Amino acid sequence: MKIAITGGIGSGKSYVCRLLEQHGIKVYDCDAAAKRLMRTSPQLQHNLKQLVGDDVYSADGQLQKRVLADFLLASESNKIAVNNVVHPAVAADFNASGMEWLESAILFESKFDQRVDFDKVVCIAAPQYVRIQRIMNRDNISAERAAEWIAAQMPQEEMQRRSSFVINNDGVGDLEQQISQVLAQCKL
Repeated sequence: MKIAITGGIGSGKSYVCRLLEQHGIKVYDCDAAAKRLMRTSPQLQHNLKQLVGDDVYSADGQLQKRVLADFLLASESNKIAVNNVVHPAVAADFNASGMEWLESAILFESKFDQRVDFDKVVCIAAPQYVRIQRIMNRDNISAERAAEWIAAQMPQEEMQRRSSFVINNDGVGDLEQQISQVLAQCKL
């Protein structure tokens, strides 16, 4: 069974993934995998050079994050093109990993849910005021900036609608109980 975990910024996905690890479930981290693959995959490096230009990597093979960022920010079509190079590589890596659980903040936006045949999707949700507070504390930014980051993502309600399960990580409800219910329904 393949299960995806998603949720907006500040929802507490990473925290829930750590709790899942206490249940013996290892969760594939898409962000970490994308960074690793951009450093180590010759095919992905070749594809990024073809798309962005040879200067996206230094002579010694180091990803030039500023060059990549400038390319990404130049246009929406550039962002889509980079995603169409990176996301298939991450999906293939996940499929080859043998892991069953995957965490992706942009599961739906990146169409990752169409690249991998997931049996279930779990959305980690929290009220906006809780998310704003978490982001402010984590990143030392203003409430206004945190709200902008939230607004830039797919609405939480849409993520919930597309998901099989919702775990409410509001800081009040019993997360362990909710996780146990999801695990029981996934027959794990």
